Amino acid sequence: MVSAEQRPMLRFLIVQTTASVVGLQCWMILFNNFAVESAGLNGLQIGIIGSMREIPGFLALLAIFVLLLIREHKLSALSIICLGIGIGLTGVFPSFTGLVITTLIMSFGFHYYETTNQSLTLQYFDTVTSPLVFGRLRSLAAATSIGVGLLLFLLGLVCSYEVMFLAVGSLILAAGLWGLQQDPTHTRVPPQHRKMIFRKKYALYYFLTFMAGARRQIFIAFSVYLLVEVFHCTLTEITLLFVVNNAVNYLLSPRIGRAIVRFGERKVLSLEYAGLIAIFMVYAFSGSKIVVILMYILDHILFNFAIAIRTYFQKVADPQDIAPSMAVGFTINHVAAVVMPAIGGALWLVDYRIPFIFGALLALVSLLAVQRIPQFSDPDLKGSASALGT
Repeated sequence: MVSAEQRPMLRFLIVQTTASVVGLQCWMILFNNFAVESAGLNGLQIGIIGSMREIPGFLALLAIFVLLLIREHKLSALSIICLGIGIGLTGVFPSFTGLVITTLIMSFGFHYYETTNQSLTLQYFDTVTSPLVFGRLRSLAAATSIGVGLLLFLLGLVCSYEVMFLAVGSLILAAGLWGLQQDPTHTRVPPQHRKMIFRKKYALYYFLTFMAGARRQIFIAFSVYLLVEVFHCTLTEITLLFVVNNAVNYLLSPRIGRAIVRFGERKVLSLEYAGLIAIFMVYAFSGSKIVVILMYILDHILFNFAIAIRTYFQKVADPQDIAPSMAVGFTINHVAAVVMPAIGGALWLVDYRIPFIFGALLALVSLLAVQRIPQFSDPDLKGSASALGT
């Protein structure tokens, strides 16, 4: 169960995570139409902005040095403020240069919040509770995504892009300013190292984090493109698929957290990677649109199993290493974001099946790697099923 001293941090993370998801969903839903209709961007310029968006994730390790100046929960709130400013200003500068700048501002806010969010969760909640917290936050994110989509649909009937970006950005800014006034910390958390940490005993965590980043890029860059390019899914079908995915994840994410507590990281991650091998091979060779759509939904569910990589790290890490290691891990995860889309795109031109066969091979390597995760002794599960109201 969450203790009284942990509740302020849980409340802080819920508010800030909601703001983060609102910002990301707003940007993803509105950006492409705004970029084409208002800014007149071409495909090359949109691609460049997409690459620029990943730079702050690659530079997440710089958060370690920012933490020399301010406390981590303050950086978390400032990141949300940065996200709100970037979203709010997006509609004001309908040009290539303007969108590059506002995208960078938005992305620094989003990626640095994600880094501190993971770190604070692992620091302030024990190994039984942290998977449940991650699961609850994932569930909240899915519900928020559905709400943002409906809100923007209604606002789009009466508002301009500029007004929508400004309205959403203002809400996010308000959440960040609220967070800046909070102090959800308590003194029982060990102080964190303020330097980059690389330790041999974390090698498996680094490797799995990199592989998860590569898997994420195949999922983001090519799975929806497969549905559109090969199976000719319409915009309405893709939108409905996103709604279904978020609804399913709203229901299942808390249960994934409980599964990690009950069965352990090795079993959960083994299930993920065994499932991915099958999913990627179906992507590559199935001729059925319905089957591929079902695989996409399952793929989206398994995406949440990556929580177990962080909870595994929590069990093997020195408590003082969590904050810097999350920043380093986030950078490692985004190395793949730089190289995988380009490599996969080149392979797609040869044969669209190749990126998915490659993804299956990556999943196989990951499946073998997770067998090195020790089977930790079962934690005290008494009452854990009801923790956080799950």
